[in-house]
Amino acid sequence: MKDLVALFCATILSGKAICSYDIKSIPHCRQCKQLWESSFTSHQTVINESRRSFIVSSIATFIAPTILSTSPDVAYAVSPAEASRDYDVYAKSYDDLDGGTAASALGIVESRTKLLQLAKGNVLEIGAGTGLNLSYYKIRKGEGDDGITSLTLVDISEGMLSQAKLRAQKLELDKRVEVKFMQADATSQLIDLFGMNKFDTVVDTFSLCVMGNEGAKRCLKEMSAVVKDYKHGGKILLIENTRSSNPFLGYYQDVTAATAADLGGKGCLYNQNVGEMIKRTEGVRLLQEDAYAAGLFRSFVCEKLT
Repeated sequence: MKDLVALFCATILSGKAICSYDIKSIPHCRQCKQLWESSFTSHQTVINESRRSFIVSSIATFIAPTILSTSPDVAYAVSPAEASRDYDVYAKSYDDLDGGTAASALGIVESRTKLLQLAKGNVLEIGAGTGLNLSYYKIRKGEGDDGITSLTLVDISEGMLSQAKLRAQKLELDKRVEVKFMQADATSQLIDLFGMNKFDTVVDTFSLCVMGNEGAKRCLKEMSAVVKDYKHGGKILLIENTRSSNPFLGYYQDVTAATAADLGGKGCLYNQNVGEMIKRTEGVRLLQEDAYAAGLFRSFVCEKLT
């Protein structure tokens, strides 16, 4: 049971995680197996909000006896060098989970669609991965259009960027907008690479969890430095793994964060309080926060004050 839910939270509810395990091979109770098969092996691409709520609440019911007898683990982050090496390995199979039916079922596709339509002008995306966001951007077509005019994709992993380049080619993105790819560490190199107040929009989806709490805080500072301030329309757009608002799932995330990151989450610490991190980032104002899947991930719209 514990292995199943840890893997479930780390690999299905985590947008940054992938897993090569066959879920049916993991020892677990019959009810959990039935829940998994009925909820996530369906060929439906859209699952309504009530179904999502049922999935989350059912899992919370199953894990409650376990979490009440468990002690918290100390969570940690992978280093930039480890992330670069590990995600080079994961790159070719990353999309099998992250862009599949489960992503749609849990609202990840919906969150990408809604948030990335807000991106405009000169855009920087950090932790770009395999380019899963590319098809969601609105390309500016002419004067008065609020779409994007250029796109710079940054990732710590060259292997992930190679997959992003292939996706961009298939979409023929370079025929519609200027696209650049750069390998870099978003926790320390953005200011040096781009300078201050460079971008109209800075985007990240599901990367802060891999950086750990301290790395995520540094990354938020780097992003806020390179984005234009609110007087010039600058925005920071985020979708991140967060601690669930469901008390059972939230506590389970806390006690299993380090184990899940190791076991199936590829270093992702899925219990971060990203909203609080944003509020504590000097010079950044949180404008909007939307929760999905009982708050297991959230979207954030932010701006720089000065």
